[in-house]
Amino acid sequence: MKAIVFEKYGSPDIVLKLKEVENPVPKDNEVLIKIHATAINFADSGLVRGKPFLGRLWQGLLKPKKPIMGAEVAGRVEEVGRSVEQFQPGDEVFCDIGDVGFGGFAEYISVPENVLVLKPTNLTYEEAAVVPVSSVVALQGLRDHGKIQSGQKVLINGASGGIGTFAVQIAKAFGAEVTGVCSTKKLDLVRSLGADHVIDYTKENFTKSELRYDLIFDIAVTHSISDYKRALNPQGAYIAGGFNATSLFLGPLISMFGRKKVKSYMAKINTKDLTYVKELIESSKVKPVIDRRYPLSKVPEAILYYEERHTQGKIAINVVK
Repeated sequence: MKAIVFEKYGSPDIVLKLKEVENPVPKDNEVLIKIHATAINFADSGLVRGKPFLGRLWQGLLKPKKPIMGAEVAGRVEEVGRSVEQFQPGDEVFCDIGDVGFGGFAEYISVPENVLVLKPTNLTYEEAAVVPVSSVVALQGLRDHGKIQSGQKVLINGASGGIGTFAVQIAKAFGAEVTGVCSTKKLDLVRSLGADHVIDYTKENFTKSELRYDLIFDIAVTHSISDYKRALNPQGAYIAGGFNATSLFLGPLISMFGRKKVKSYMAKINTKDLTYVKELIESSKVKPVIDRRYPLSKVPEAILYYEERHTQGKIAINVVK
């Protein structure tokens, strides 16, 4: 099969190569997937470059242990292992394979059945492929860590990106009054996703406004913790999506003194939350946003575009032409 492989760290356009590799063979508890589409995420950029260096303790100190990246997959079941009970050949599935070794930048992958969820019936493979990682990060940040409630005033900082576009829609699905922060050219997109208010960060600093929010969900991380706290209501919460050193280490201490909460988190991959998002999608409460589409051979170019940080939604990779 064809796959995008890297054997050393460096710039994606230099170290990533399209190669022929051995087809995977499913174990007894595994399912062989013919990948139709995958997507670009933060890990693909960081791990290919070997940054931050701390990540090499897991990925490999001098060279990568896992030569094929790609965490999101949408495809068709080709073969199942002897002990597989939930799936059969022909099933259309999608999943986050970040906990089972990545491998999405390829034509086939074999994964344990417990990471798979049936693909939403109203999405194409391409649309389904951009869902698993970013949507679950947004869901867990808002629901589990932010404790979002209907009627709350919620601000999404970084509302037009991969996580942000899901966060706006999920917050609306919970009944919140949503304000999205993005750049000028992305205001219409964020409005179209259901945001009640939009703020152009190139013209207005929301942390210096008189407006206050019950929950700030932050993907962009563009202000200091003290600025964010100032924009919160007395019992409000600031949640930084993904790894943010300041809020991760200082958050618990800050939260001890006063009623305002500060927290950073790392999402936990699980099929229960992905199934929850699937139901939101099938009920038309959430839809994926795709900025650009690339073929498998253009993964290096897609990662370089992602690194420019101007994406509106997600970047999809079509594996099957």
